[in-house]
Parts: sequence; structure tokens; C-alpha cells
Amino acid sequence: MLFLVPIVEGHGEETAVPALLHRIALAAGLGPGLSVNPPIRIKSGSFLNDMDYFTRYVTLAAEKARHRNGTVMIMLDCDDDRNCPIQLGPDLLRRARGVRGDVPFLIALAWREYETWFVTAARSLAGHHGLPTGLVPPSAPDSIRDAKGWFGQRMPDRYDPITHQRLFTKLFDLEQARANRSVDRLYRRIENLLLQANPSQ
Repeated sequence: MLFLVPIVEGHGEETAVPALLHRIALAAGLGPGLSVNPPIRIKSGSFLNDMDYFTRYVTLAAEKARHRNGTVMIMLDCDDDRNCPIQLGPDLLRRARGVRGDVPFLIALAWREYETWFVTAARSLAGHHGLPTGLVPPSAPDSIRDAKGWFGQRMPDRYDPITHQRLFTKLFDLEQARANRSVDRLYRRIENLLLQANPSQ
């Protein structure tokens, strides 16, 4: 059994991320082999820039993971005002291991934001929650600097992350979304961890 303890930065991700992880496990044929702790929500600015704050929440997640031989998953958006994923990912991993070297860590960065993954798979969301039936993604979804706003402009009511992240996560086509490199990377990493934790499946 793979036990994951996610650290996330938004209210919406508190329910969306477990749904996403379970969908990946099911798609990989290993659904029963995954257990997800309720995500620990942090303030991303403090988490990235305040070492005491970072240490506190990494330690909290690590303690939960340690009791069940689990893995801490740090999942953040990687916006324009932050280092690129190539720099931020290894830096977060190094810092987390420096705090707690006794548990494994998985770093998952959404470039530019979680909703960018939905934009990549926009065709699969067409006709749902007020979105037009002819919805298509832009040619370069990663170029959208405000994916939340992109959806909000196409819905009769504004896009609400607390409501729509979970709903869209349950609906969007994972294979379409895997055209986004950060989605594909997360999918493959979760699949590999599941295979390692459940070798008989």
C-alpha cells in the first residue's frame, strides 16, 4: 500500500489533489494500492521563503508519513514570479530532505498553475458546468498566465477554485492532460511509486 501525505497551497487542492491521485491509481490499474492522507494546506509564500515555516510543515507531514512508511508529496504551482521548475523542484527536495531525511519526498510542480492542466484537457470538459460544447484548448496551454481566468471567461458564473477544482479533476481526461509535461511527470512518478509499494499487483 502506497501512503501519500500531500502538502498543497490552495483550498481547492485540499479536495482536488486526493481525487487526482486516486484517478491516477485507477488509471494505472492499482487503485486499491493507494491511501491518501488529508492534504496539509500551506501558504506558498511563507513555505518557500520562511525556513521556520517550511520546517514546521515538512516536519508535520513527515511525522504522518513515517507512521505508515509513507511518502510526503509537496505540490505547488510554479508561477512566473518563482524559479522555473528545473530550479525549484530540486531546491525543494534538497531542503525537505535537510529537514527530514528519514522519509521519502515527491515534488510535484504545476506549471503555471493547477488549472493549466484543465486547459490542456479542455475538450474533455466541454459542455460541463456551463462551459461551451465547442471548448478547445489554446495551441500552447502553458502560455496561459491565468488559467482560472481563462475558464471564468467561458463560464456563465465565475470559476471558483474551491468548487470547480474538485469537479474538474473528476471530469477531465487524464490522457489528454498528459500532453502537459508536468501532468505526465506526476502520472509516471505516482505509477512507479505504486508499483514499488504493490509489487504483487
